[in-house]
Amino acid sequence: MNRLARLCFLVLSTTAAFAQNWPSFRGPEASGVADGAGPPVSWDAVKSVNVRWKTAIPGLAHSSPVVWGDRIFVTSAVSSDPKSEFGPRMEMAMEPAKDASVHSWRVYCLDKNTGKILWERTAYTGVPKTKRHVTGSHASATPVTDGRVVVTFFASEGLYAYDFNGKLLWKQDLGLINPGFLYDPDFEWGAASSPILHKNLVIVQCDKQKDSFIAAYDLKDGRRVWLTPRDEVCTWSTPTVHQGKSRAELIAAGRNIRAYDPTTGEQLWKLSGSAEYSIATPIVAN
Repeated sequence: MNRLARLCFLVLSTTAAFAQNWPSFRGPEASGVADGAGPPVSWDAVKSVNVRWKTAIPGLAHSSPVVWGDRIFVTSAVSSDPKSEFGPRMEMAMEPAKDASVHSWRVYCLDKNTGKILWERTAYTGVPKTKRHVTGSHASATPVTDGRVVVTFFASEGLYAYDFNGKLLWKQDLGLINPGFLYDPDFEWGAASSPILHKNLVIVQCDKQKDSFIAAYDLKDGRRVWLTPRDEVCTWSTPTVHQGKSRAELIAAGRNIRAYDPTTGEQLWKLSGSAEYSIATPIVAN
């Protein structure tokens, strides 16, 4: 269904929190913590209680906004079929949505203070290469930014990098990425793992029906720096980089939790015994 989602910006009680960057899924270090924030404990989007502005965004998306300075970046997948299947009350459904219409995968940049759309770009247009869950979307990965470049990941439809003015810097085709039900490959549910940044690298975790991998691409030109195959089944988890005293570790969840060298892709260690379906993002804390 071609819907209009509402992006609402909540009024915060501290200027420090209002100015803080939120560059990736779950924020800095994937902790989900905004230091110094004092958000309202209640709000009502319909009645505009504790809401600064609302902006209509078309399509379906489970991706989160990212914030840098006065810019907000969001993504969406817009179906050309006004009756495309979406069932938010069908959480236990296993069959994918019946939605083979032409889509456009879009990136939006908004002014954080007013909600005005500063620019909109269509990264890809076509029939989705994989299916999605009836409660899901084809835009579930959250963008990531370093304050100069914003990277969006649309799974089978590609990896894209834009500058803050909306200029396409590069794009990469990562092949078919089709996570879903482990015991029936026809039950594709759509990808959700978000890209992350480490120094000059864009890192993506692509666990799918077969030939899973984790890979790094140069943030400047999109050149692939390394790719490491993963003996893993489908996951929807976003990896995390932890900077320890002696080295940095790229930690990725799955049936086995693994750590890699983020600069080379070499596996450093493995911990078995995780869940059959890995969705949660690993975090590190003392």
